[in-house]
Amino acid sequence: KHGPSPQHRLILVLFCSGLLIFFDHKANSFEFARGYLQSMVSPLQYLATAPKQMMNWAAENIVTRRQLIADNEQYKINELAFHEQALQLQIVQRENDRLRALLASPLRGDAKKMVAEILAVDSDPYTHQVVINRGANDGVYEGQAVIDDEGIVGQILHVGTTSSRVLLITDVTHAVPVRVSRNGVRLIASGVGVIDTLGHNHVPHSADIRVDDMLVTSGLGGKFPEGYPVAKVTSVLQDESRAFSQIQSQPVAKIDRLRYVLLLWPEQSNLQATKNIVLKPDEKAKNK
Repeated sequence: KHGPSPQHRLILVLFCSGLLIFFDHKANSFEFARGYLQSMVSPLQYLATAPKQMMNWAAENIVTRRQLIADNEQYKINELAFHEQALQLQIVQRENDRLRALLASPLRGDAKKMVAEILAVDSDPYTHQVVINRGANDGVYEGQAVIDDEGIVGQILHVGTTSSRVLLITDVTHAVPVRVSRNGVRLIASGVGVIDTLGHNHVPHSADIRVDDMLVTSGLGGKFPEGYPVAKVTSVLQDESRAFSQIQSQPVAKIDRLRYVLLLWPEQSNLQATKNIVLKPDEKAKNK
């Protein structure tokens, strides 16, 4: 109350400020003091900017973590897709290998052939039959020979429009004339109801048959072309107390692993004769 008036104080402050500005501008008198004050204020500046920096760091890390999680999820999805594609390629490769092996089976150059795929396997334990995806529309006929890349599989039993039923050589109702490739001894290979065994009945003890002999089709009967592998002899038992030798063989075809088979057509000259064999008596009469 008893000091200078506010006006005098304002004038004094402005005068002092002008002097400080003049001496600082002309002589840099306060450079040391400015640096000292700047050093004192620096921690406060760091503290003032710390919240913003922390928020920026947190935001970047949260975004980066989210991005990493999203990328990992995408990589997992891509990995599953690649694994599925690899499995598909493996399946296709195996199928191609089977088809190549099938087409490379010992065929005569003039024989017509067609690849067929197994659609179903008969679940009846007392019959050995499969269903293929070829039928009358493809020219399939009853009694037609069916093989795989190793040898004889069976013959066509029933023909539908787009599918057919194949009677396998291991069925108890099936028999195929064969001969020993080593010496030409003729036998009948009959199914016994076991997937890996064929039986040979009425074989005399004097027949020259040995274990590991290869049995091939003899061509008799006209259904199976001559010379195709059928089975390999696995057991020869010659018991003099029995009237005939007991001989068993194992089919060379992969009966229990069939996926693709090959249908054979005989030469044109033999095709009509083969069809006549499987015609019923009334059908033969109609043809006459």
